[in-house]
Amino acid sequence: MDQGTRLSRRSVLGLVAAGGVSFWLTGRAHAARSLSVGVASIDPIYTQFYVALDRGYFRAEGLDVSYVNTQSGPRTKQVLAAKEIGVGTSGTNDAIALTLAGKPTNLILAMDTRITYANILTSRALYDSGKVRTIEDLKGKTLACTQLQSATWLMAVFILDQAKIRDQVTVRGLGDLLTMLGAVKSGQVEATIATVSMVDKAVQEGWGVPIFDISDETAWKRYFGGNVPGISAYVLEESVERHADVIQAYVNAIVKATDFCKATSAVDLARMMAASHLKAYGDEALLRAMQLYKRIWAYDNLITEEDYQRLLSIMAGRQLKEDEVRRVGYRQAVNMTFVRRARKL
Repeated sequence: MDQGTRLSRRSVLGLVAAGGVSFWLTGRAHAARSLSVGVASIDPIYTQFYVALDRGYFRAEGLDVSYVNTQSGPRTKQVLAAKEIGVGTSGTNDAIALTLAGKPTNLILAMDTRITYANILTSRALYDSGKVRTIEDLKGKTLACTQLQSATWLMAVFILDQAKIRDQVTVRGLGDLLTMLGAVKSGQVEATIATVSMVDKAVQEGWGVPIFDISDETAWKRYFGGNVPGISAYVLEESVERHADVIQAYVNAIVKATDFCKATSAVDLARMMAASHLKAYGDEALLRAMQLYKRIWAYDNLITEEDYQRLLSIMAGRQLKEDEVRRVGYRQAVNMTFVRRARKL
């Protein structure tokens, strides 16, 4: 596959069903080492990866990288477990879940410092009427998520727990993001957990208002306490020993791309992405996204023990049992060796 290839869902699942081919090709017969990287969606949050592709950072490290749009975190885990990709890129909690499913996985770098789908959106009508202006105003009301026990459900119940009103709010699974937006707009539910793009769409159309915004520093610290690794890159633990040179080359390229993103303006990044991987985004929406993400990207690419423990505390008692928390501790799940080498730390 050529660099930048996107596979359809059917193609990805077909590879898994058929056994596929290995994307860890490091033999002497290959001019460049081939590596397939799964990315969970087409979104500005993954700009560092797109930059590494577009600016040739992977090629400079001797890698021939194929880009697979796996379309979700669960599918990313699936194809990584089947060894149809070498690196997965999605929610940090996906790597934890994969380890607990019997496929020991190592987190190898962070891409951001906040969980970007933890916003809470209500309607302009409810906000202007004064009925829903704060999280505490959701008492006796309904908050939508994709499905129960999902990542969006986790954000919903965690924030409600922090506000001490979880038992007074109905959390309802509605299936997909568009349905969640429509339910708030039509008044079927009072609020929904929302991605950055969902909030942007509702605000720009004039009918929505966020009552919890992950870009609000004070609100974030009040509910989450500090940095939380939202999106990360991860590999199967066995790959760390077998393909350490390829992983190091991959991390080197992402580190270079991260440094480029830090040094480049939101305007220029938006222009670059509009010309390549994010053509479907409107120019203004893409610029707003870049302005936000530049504030929350992990510019050192490190997952610290403190930040990782903060994520585990969010999952513990909700998605993780006590014995499971011990199985996915920092030393078991996180490997920052490659980032430290890339950054000469």
